Amino acid sequence: MSEVKLYYHKDNIIRLSRSIEFLKTTPIKNFLWIDLNNVDEEIELELEDYLKIYIQEEEEMVEIEMSSRYMETADSLVVNSNFLLGNFEREPVSFIMKNNILITVRGEDLSSFQETAKKIFANPRNYPTGYHAFMAILETRVEIDADMVEDMTSQITSLSNSISIKEADEELLLEIKNLQEKTMMLRENIIDKQRVVTSLLKSELMPKELHGRITILIKDINSLLEHTRFSFDRLDYLQDTFLGFVNIEQNKIIKMFTVISVIFMPPTLIASIYGMNFGENMPELSWEYGYAFSIGLMIAAVAIILFYFKKKKWL
Repeated sequence: MSEVKLYYHKDNIIRLSRSIEFLKTTPIKNFLWIDLNNVDEEIELELEDYLKIYIQEEEEMVEIEMSSRYMETADSLVVNSNFLLGNFEREPVSFIMKNNILITVRGEDLSSFQETAKKIFANPRNYPTGYHAFMAILETRVEIDADMVEDMTSQITSLSNSISIKEADEELLLEIKNLQEKTMMLRENIIDKQRVVTSLLKSELMPKELHGRITILIKDINSLLEHTRFSFDRLDYLQDTFLGFVNIEQNKIIKMFTVISVIFMPPTLIASIYGMNFGENMPELSWEYGYAFSIGLMIAAVAIILFYFKKKKWL
């Protein structure tokens, strides 16, 4: 759904408008944040002409290199970043800072934007410029990332507690692989935010009063990166444990067939000898109890082997 949100200052509070015409009839200095969610190209062109900015298309935001996601000119900032959705799909978002106004361009509803809007309405004095709104969005996004990391940790813990030699099947391996993929995507998303926030700390345009918050945010991001690394290590351990269980099961099967083959080798040899039927040289063939003797000999051979295996604790 196409939506335009204009956050502006009036009477010491922050109000919201959804009309592009309102933007043209209100002093530009009153605006705090212009949020464009899946808007038409005509509206983008109209805003570009009015605000003297360039709004990137979604394809451009996706294709842009990691090293070029942050651009700074004499009077503006352009930041491109990926935000993870609940299904772990990436949603590219473009942030443009000019004349103390934040312009955001996105194509999906994002909970971090909704939560930031609530914070702005609750404490309007804490958001005198678009830079403050930008910081609030990044802080909220990192909080959501922290929740996702915590949820991922809970899933890994649950998987770790449930894994056993009886559960070592293909589905378990696929579940471990799925968690590895999600953790990797989450880590990439957090590293993306680390690049953005670190660049903001070096910016001459960022208000000095925000540097303390930026420093704290960098520490929070580093903590999340350490947590995701630990999650990777746990998943690697679970994968090794899984493969260990598979090897144990395979060894049991091989051991079982080895024991069976060894047990039946002497009886097979005995049966083969009597099956040669050389007549005169094998008196048991004409003996009344020859058949029973051969069967007993086979049973005795099996019993002796089983007794020996038991004594050696191979069974």
